[in-house]
Amino acid sequence: MAAQETVDHKYVYDFAEGNKDLKDLLGGKGANLAEMTNLGLPVPPGFTITTEACKEYLATGEEPAGLADQIEAHLEALEREMGRRLGDPDDPLLVSVRSGAKFSMPGMMETVLNVGLNDRSVIGLSAQAGRNDRFAWDSYRRLIQMFGKTVCDVPGEEFEHALDEAKRAKGTTNDLDLDADDLRGLVDAYKKIFAKHTGREFPQEPREQLDLAIRAVFESWNAERAVVYRRQERIPADLGTAVNVVAMVFGNLGPDSGTGVAFTRDPASGAQGIYGDYLANAQGEDVVAGIRNTVPLQELERIDKTSYDELLSYMARLEEHYRDLCDIEFTIERGKLWMLQTRVGKRTAAAAFVIAGQLVDEGLIDLDEALHRVNGAQLAQLMFPRFRLDHEFEPVAKGVGASPGAASGKAVFSSDRAVELAAQGESVILVRRETNPDDLNGMIAAKGILTSRGGKTSHAAVVARGMGKTCVSGADALDVNVPQRRFTVGEQTVEEGDVISVDGTTGKVYLGEVPVMPSEVVRYFEGSLDPERSEDALVRAVHRIMTHADQRRRLLVRTNADTAEDAARARRFGAQGIGLCRTEHMFLGDRRELVERLILARTDDEREQALAALLPLQRADFVEIFRAMDGLPVTVRLIDPPLHEFLPPLEQLAVNVAVAQERGEDVAKEEALLAAVRRMHEENPMLGLRGVRLGLVIPGLFAMQVRAIVEAAVTVVRDGGSACPEIMVPLVGAVQELETVRAEAEKIIAEVVGESGVEVLIGTMIEVPRAALTAGQIAEAAEFFSFGTNDLTQMGWGFSRDDVEAAFFWRYLELGIFGISPFESIDAEGVGRLVRIAAEEGRAARPGLKLGVCGEHGGDPDSVHFFHSVGLDYVSCSPFRVPVARLEAGRAVLEAAGSDSR
Repeated sequence: MAAQETVDHKYVYDFAEGNKDLKDLLGGKGANLAEMTNLGLPVPPGFTITTEACKEYLATGEEPAGLADQIEAHLEALEREMGRRLGDPDDPLLVSVRSGAKFSMPGMMETVLNVGLNDRSVIGLSAQAGRNDRFAWDSYRRLIQMFGKTVCDVPGEEFEHALDEAKRAKGTTNDLDLDADDLRGLVDAYKKIFAKHTGREFPQEPREQLDLAIRAVFESWNAERAVVYRRQERIPADLGTAVNVVAMVFGNLGPDSGTGVAFTRDPASGAQGIYGDYLANAQGEDVVAGIRNTVPLQELERIDKTSYDELLSYMARLEEHYRDLCDIEFTIERGKLWMLQTRVGKRTAAAAFVIAGQLVDEGLIDLDEALHRVNGAQLAQLMFPRFRLDHEFEPVAKGVGASPGAASGKAVFSSDRAVELAAQGESVILVRRETNPDDLNGMIAAKGILTSRGGKTSHAAVVARGMGKTCVSGADALDVNVPQRRFTVGEQTVEEGDVISVDGTTGKVYLGEVPVMPSEVVRYFEGSLDPERSEDALVRAVHRIMTHADQRRRLLVRTNADTAEDAARARRFGAQGIGLCRTEHMFLGDRRELVERLILARTDDEREQALAALLPLQRADFVEIFRAMDGLPVTVRLIDPPLHEFLPPLEQLAVNVAVAQERGEDVAKEEALLAAVRRMHEENPMLGLRGVRLGLVIPGLFAMQVRAIVEAAVTVVRDGGSACPEIMVPLVGAVQELETVRAEAEKIIAEVVGESGVEVLIGTMIEVPRAALTAGQIAEAAEFFSFGTNDLTQMGWGFSRDDVEAAFFWRYLELGIFGISPFESIDAEGVGRLVRIAAEEGRAARPGLKLGVCGEHGGDPDSVHFFHSVGLDYVSCSPFRVPVARLEAGRAVLEAAGSDSR
């Protein structure tokens, strides 16, 4: 029994016990360290504390029973393997304590290096390193700084100020110029900072350091920046983080040591080659933090060719093993290469498509896997515009193009200011010397990020690529002065609020706002680029993957379009029909006067005259749309909103009438309008006289629209074209409403169609919860259902979308009640259940019932997967999102097949 209990509660794994498929338990970092160990790569020995231990600690506030003993046992094994004891005064073993969640969260959780150093073991470390006092004291000051900030919440700026003061006293700006005595003094300064903020001396017991560091990593799972990042990246909040305890290897032992980050392909463009950064005489955090500017990885060949060649061989082996772009962290300790981490690397949207295509060509993956590895959010990013540059726009600085895109906005120098201005609707560029995890909120709010330090692997670059945010890093010509909220470049000064533009592809920085131009991917979708002849690797990759997605998908993709121009553009983007044509948009502009006549009609004759005037205008609109779609189905929604929405607001009209009366003007017409608006005024118009109710209350309104639709279709057919109209009745809640409208419509259709051969379907929107729950009845009178998920969400949740998003959604997102707004992505458990019930009961009553969705959820990637699973026939979305829906419809087939196989 006791043995069984021990097995059931195994919380600690040696690297040799794991593998890359145990990410749920060991986190991504631990699983991949285990995988590299199993592959025989030079990995420093260590062990991983599981995510289960973290979750239990966070739930109870106490370490799980038995965890301390397991850590002690694995630590003793590590000490035996290394031949050293943790913190031994004469020959110390030092360890790093690192976070490692299932999904990569760069910089969002905690890391502490050099755990085990104290006032005695620092002397032993120096002797161990050949009496290298500088190295030993540099390592000790790093431990106090990281431990203080991470474990004890000491403000990191205080350590930075002390370091800057030490460099000023030395007359240098480079921390490598500080000698052992300078660093010994810095350790004393750091200890005083630590004591001031914690009320205790820096802990000298190595095991206490280790235990406190492990707890700090556990607790960092719920740190604000980690919570914000998970919300941004839609990472579940209940996964927890693993903790990796690894024997330290040192890149700060001298010029023959160093640390770096490597990518097996360019994570920005996908181009093949050698990409990464290297920093001699440094520890890994220096590279990621961007504290000193790195050199390109290729320079390592000149510095240490043996280690360089060895690294390239490991990079090739890992990419072939993982069948993907790999992100690798390494350290060289006196000419000995150590592999500290690998993971499937974050990449830009462009790189994702290009690399997927390359790996297909190399035979490492097939087209299904290539389709699986890209997504609709990435495709949407690729459709954003880029800068239109000519001779008048000269860059003022150039850094590293860390994350592609084009962004213009007001320069701001703090995360809080970025959030503040973005909330006011301003576009901002966050400018920093280097970013750190505490800048996450500002990075999310900003249109782009600009740093004067760092490279492609700095914190700013890695996080920006993950979010699809434009970023230029390492623009070292900029002198960024954060306290004074300005930067200078040459003789020019940019103050906070000045507009700048950053190009994340070229790394160039411009003053002022640079105009933009359409992306090459949009030009491809619009048909102005031949992908087979294009020299653009991205266009070729997008074409190839989109073609495969179209071959794989079951869902058709239609568009929401109200004009012939929108319809034509959507067809170029691959739309296979119109899923929502809103007729109310045809009553705007010059036609408002006719709507006013309809509203003010006092007799049947006046109303019929108003409708008769609207009929040819509606018919002409539909003729253009049917011609643009050329035989593809067009679902026309009969008028939905209340008529008073076409009139001036009550308050505005009342003021106008009062002012005109005061002037003695003739206001008879305005008074009549005001009376009508007051008569029609409703406390909650979204639940009032609209949709089918409007058609039933105003005689002839729906009849006029049905006639216009059918006459337009017949006209197009008689002119040699093709038209497939589908008439959709909105806001139906009871089958009797639909039956009444249908009876009138069928008479008109029979009268108008004649011998033309035009077939007209009649169906309804399912947007009222009662309609979803009585779908079996409604299907008897409907040939199709189209789910209006915007209204279905409003009514299902009891939300007024126009009010709640600004009023309290921010708080719901903050509390985790929502992972994402239910208006952005379908609420699968609640509103989605209504959709599923209606689909199942509708088809049970009428086999072959056509099912679609026409809310903007139809273009949301996650929602498309849900609609595929429910068995809808098509999704419909705005023209720009049609390619996204096509891609995700193909991916949904693969996801469903993967679920079935599991």
